[in-house]
Amino acid sequence: MVRALPTGLGITRFGFIVGRRIGKATARNRLKRRLREVCRQLPVRPGYDVVIIAREPAKAVDFWQIKQALEELFRKAGLLAET
Repeated sequence: MVRALPTGLGITRFGFIVGRRIGKATARNRLKRRLREVCRQLPVRPGYDVVIIAREPAKAVDFWQIKQALEELFRKAGLLAET
């Protein structure tokens, strides 16, 4: 799930919520690292605060599936920059 709010700043900031249902600390941190890397790679428009809330099925997918899902969510939210 993705929530975004325009801020008017020149940068986009990301926050990640990964609850205990995902697993122990190592699993939660691994998922946060993957989410952070996907956000770094995607061309997101500046000027937003974005919160990504990881749900339980996210623990069973690999990096490329996370990237596809976030790209689709960002596109639906209108957060992707025109390339």
